[in-house]
Amino acid sequence: MRQYAFGRRLIFSLVLATSTLFYFGCKNEANITTPAALPVKLKVPVFDKDSAFAYIQTQVDFGPRVPGTEAHKRCGDWMVGRLKACGARVIEQPFTGKTFSGISFQARNIIASFNEKVRPRIILAAHWDTRFIADQDPEMKNKNTPLPGADDGGSGVGVLLEIARQLQANPIPNLGIDLLFFDAEDQGGEGSDPESWCQGAQHWALHKHTAGYQAKYGILLDMVGGKSPRFTKEGTSVQYASAFVDKVWTLAQRMGYGNYFVNEVSPAIIDDHYFINRMTNIPMIDIINRPTNNEFVAHWHTLEDKIENIDREALKATGQVVLAVIYREANGDL
Repeated sequence: MRQYAFGRRLIFSLVLATSTLFYFGCKNEANITTPAALPVKLKVPVFDKDSAFAYIQTQVDFGPRVPGTEAHKRCGDWMVGRLKACGARVIEQPFTGKTFSGISFQARNIIASFNEKVRPRIILAAHWDTRFIADQDPEMKNKNTPLPGADDGGSGVGVLLEIARQLQANPIPNLGIDLLFFDAEDQGGEGSDPESWCQGAQHWALHKHTAGYQAKYGILLDMVGGKSPRFTKEGTSVQYASAFVDKVWTLAQRMGYGNYFVNEVSPAIIDDHYFINRMTNIPMIDIINRPTNNEFVAHWHTLEDKIENIDREALKATGQVVLAVIYREANGDL
């Protein structure tokens, strides 16, 4: 993840274990192929913060999910299995990435689709890789150590896996949902080409999983599990989708999460949504924790990015708001 002088990845000056998860198991979803008129309003399901936390714990238990490692492969296989168990159609999109120093590695995006033949469609996204070096760690001896990635990577994935479970249990017949798990987001170099970051998002933008694919909008989740998060209106999101940012933040505040979703615009950053917005005509916003407008959480890119720093209430707030967005969208209420 990229940070300039004023913050992570600024765009210039403007711009439980596995056994625990079985309690949250999924059944096969009916194959819904056509949008249907809703006889009654869909009820927004209750987001299960403990289930999301368990999904994060399982990721961390695999170890750092650095592309090209065995832990990365095993975690990706587990994610694919979980998503298929929830009734999604899953596509794996392999690609070759490169570190900022030019070393190649194998990576893969994972795409899970619900109601794949239904239009319109909404994207929910997160990156699932973890950074290969703890370059922001205060201890010099730790700077070349891979991150546990409980928050940076793990939290967004955990929330989306719980949303997948809810979509299976509470189908939305008239709306298509695509969960995009981008790989190789966090393998770039500070001060290097911005395109060394977010390689999975760039690959998907150039090679969408379905020919002619289009979505109404997208929501990216990145570092959403830290304690007492502060989700600002991030600059790139405002630039490309300001009206939608305002809708989501207003909804979150009406739901009682105004202490998390604050009415402040923070500087634009280079994250997966930056490339989706620039390379496709799909507007995508980023829900990301900014303790101050120019900084990230203290455990960002350090070995303190561990499960002990994940807050179930932060997961609840994020997941419940995103669920409300998509179910209200289906009801025509957003």
